[in-house]
Amino acid sequence: QVQLVESGGGSVQSGGSLRLSCVASGRTFSRGSMAWFRQTLGKEREFVASFTGYADSVKDRFIIFREPNKSPLFLQMNSLEPEDTATYYCAARDSGSATRHVQDYDYWGQGTQVTVSS
Repeated sequence: QVQLVESGGGSVQSGGSLRLSCVASGRTFSRGSMAWFRQTLGKEREFVASFTGYADSVKDRFIIFREPNKSPLFLQMNSLEPEDTATYYCAARDSGSATRHVQDYDYWGQGTQVTVSS
């Protein structure tokens, strides 16, 4: 059974940093097929980062990284803002490169909560 498990969320003040991790079990995914998304209550899940790019709202503040063919996938989040408050999800595709579209992904983690206070 394939599972993605995120960790590393928490509560920080504006300007702080957090590092999220995503561990895959059951199979190996290429890092090019993985991405981070986030969702706040009442809003649609939105793309955050993949190895092909970042959402404009996080560019220059967030960094996605992972050693080739190794787990976990990381999301380093710096200069956090209250607007970054959300549940963050790791996602992976069975095949193909990462996209910015939720519907393209086959596997999702359970999410990890990030709360940024002003």
